[in-house]
Amino acid sequence: MMNVTSTMHGEPCEPVLQQLWQSVKAGQEEILLSPYLLASWGFLTHVLLCAPFLVLDALGSVCERVQGWRIAAGSGPPPPLRRWYDCFWRLLFKYLTTILPATAVVQMLRSPKLPYLAPSCWQLFVEVFACFLLFDTLFYIWHLMMHRVPWLYRNIHQLHHQHQIPFALAAQDASSPELLSQLVLALGCAWVVGCHPLSEAVFHLLNTWLAVEDHCGYDLPWGLHRLLPCLGGAPYHQAHHSLYSWNYAPYFTHWDRLFGTYYATVMDSRTE
Repeated sequence: MMNVTSTMHGEPCEPVLQQLWQSVKAGQEEILLSPYLLASWGFLTHVLLCAPFLVLDALGSVCERVQGWRIAAGSGPPPPLRRWYDCFWRLLFKYLTTILPATAVVQMLRSPKLPYLAPSCWQLFVEVFACFLLFDTLFYIWHLMMHRVPWLYRNIHQLHHQHQIPFALAAQDASSPELLSQLVLALGCAWVVGCHPLSEAVFHLLNTWLAVEDHCGYDLPWGLHRLLPCLGGAPYHQAHHSLYSWNYAPYFTHWDRLFGTYYATVMDSRTE
């Protein structure tokens, strides 16, 4: 077994993430390799990351500041708790009947093994960033096809567009085939890039967060699209739900700009 601890003879220093990786692995390999982990992780992280926006929606009816963060004045009040409740049970049903069996089969076919070494911080960044670039490209193509091919739109994508004004939990409120296609794209990107399991876990976590933030209905002062101008963010994606024919890329804006499907949005009308 390779020794990765630092020595006095110029051997490589232990990667920053090595201790974290070792602590995650310690006594947990059976759980980490479980065919049911991926679906369970995906559902729980999605719900937990939506929780702050549930709080915002609850405050939106009584707090003017929160109301001011709503993307469009004409978008109406935040969705009632009943819509969250109904959406939660639809998602749970689809995860149990579709995503869980599919990910279990994929995991058993992959027969993964956990490496001893953790990735370096630079390796993790490169792998995650590469996954996002590839996922953004493939999703743009697939999303555009679902809108341009009537059969695909009616039978796969139309259900997601029941939310003309989306909310956080609705990020995954789609047909089972569409959820499966997103799963295949995400797993395929991690496989093509050759991600370390830790990099893949970070990619899936950030992918879930960005999807939730895109659908949240709020143009928040701390939104990632304000920190990273290359991202479209919630205003960009809400324009897609409202107009249907623009802004097909999930996160970045370069493909929409390049192919003429970009619809400019005002990030912060409150500053005008």
